Amino acid sequence: MTDTKWLPDLTQYPGPKYLALVRALREAIRQGLLPPDSQLPTVRDLAWQMKVTPGTVSRAYQLATQEGLLAATVGRGTFVASAMPRFGPSQSFYAERDPAHLAGRIDMRSPRMPEVGQGAAFNAALAGLAGQVASDWLDYPSQRGEEELRHAVIDWLQGRVLGPVTADDIALSYGGQSAVNLIFQCCLRGDRPMVLIEDLAYAGFRHAARLSRADLLALEVDDEGLRPDALEAACRRHSPQVLCVTTEAQNPTTVRMPEQRRQEIADIAKTYEIQIIEDDCYTIAQSDIPSLRALAPDRTWYVGSFSKSISAALRLGYVVCPSGMGQAGRLTAQHSFFGLARPVADLCLSLLASGEAAALRSAVQDGFSDRLEGLVNILGKYDLSWQPGLPFVWLRLPSGWRASIFARMAETEGVLLRSADEFALIHGRAPNAVRMALPGNHSRAQIEDACRRLARLLESPPTELSV
Repeated sequence: MTDTKWLPDLTQYPGPKYLALVRALREAIRQGLLPPDSQLPTVRDLAWQMKVTPGTVSRAYQLATQEGLLAATVGRGTFVASAMPRFGPSQSFYAERDPAHLAGRIDMRSPRMPEVGQGAAFNAALAGLAGQVASDWLDYPSQRGEEELRHAVIDWLQGRVLGPVTADDIALSYGGQSAVNLIFQCCLRGDRPMVLIEDLAYAGFRHAARLSRADLLALEVDDEGLRPDALEAACRRHSPQVLCVTTEAQNPTTVRMPEQRRQEIADIAKTYEIQIIEDDCYTIAQSDIPSLRALAPDRTWYVGSFSKSISAALRLGYVVCPSGMGQAGRLTAQHSFFGLARPVADLCLSLLASGEAAALRSAVQDGFSDRLEGLVNILGKYDLSWQPGLPFVWLRLPSGWRASIFARMAETEGVLLRSADEFALIHGRAPNAVRMALPGNHSRAQIEDACRRLARLLESPPTELSV
């Protein structure tokens, strides 16, 4: 690993400075001026030397990282990537949790399940299954063999207004991300299909679209969720095939879409013949508002999973397919992975049938709610959005703060969180806000202590710091 004193000249690249910096990085790497594994200057150092804002450098580094030109490691710095990937995604959208690397810091980048007895419940269920393993575990799993589990999933979804749903409408997958990939395989046609997403959205939609060779278009959201006028304009201009939207708990803004807005979205989707992916992986226990699956059952693919309510390790996802499309969803799953592995399917069925899954979900939400109360008590005086039971909040920063700078300074205070930039498309809208997820592996007192450190930062934006 080598350090570099590289200082680009942006005058030869027209357009915005952050894009000019990305082009300069590409060219320097291509010419060998920045060899693999060389460490780039910090955002602040390069911004100072180039006489640009830290936000310009931070945005350029982020875009170059998404392209695979750079590799960024929290706590170590930004480096030229060791090798350029030829195929597939250029970076992970999952925040790896390395206990040695965290070194006592509070990781609020992604939610983490509180321990509420999952291990004991899993052990008991596996012990009960131990005497039932027979020769049917020797053949490939089948979609037909999952029928009992699909019925159990229907019971699991009783707290949702989904309209008429039967086990024939259900397709099972390895988590919510696998479900999104499955739906794209079912729905997308042509070489460059168009997919619509919210302008701040879960990164998994972007990665799934790339795998399907789809073009993405981000649509504006407001305090009620996706804007219908933006959706209709995009439908008229681009002829999209799929819309990805979150109605109950928009990630990252926590917005819950009201019923009238949902009806408007459903009506537009019907008019322009587009399919809808309704993401409800960040599910709350109960909802009395009709889902898009209830309002537009002929074109809505409702996605959920165990990952945010019981355990991310189980990798059980499910799709409530549009009416009459369940067989198509299951056939697509069959061609992808035959069916769920028997240990996974049988364990999940046991948890659902015994009622343990529902008990664990309730305990997890209680654990998150307790930690959320502590966070809101300290940071609630700021522009904070949250929902009871959700494991994340959305914090709009006070005047004087940039999201990227706040995230970096929070890290120096021992708190890791996500800037709004991480939820936006390249060239997309990124407000000065951060998402803070609840780490269930830390106590309420530890989270409150981290929030007090953040509160002190919020009271002293960089424009008011001494130099």
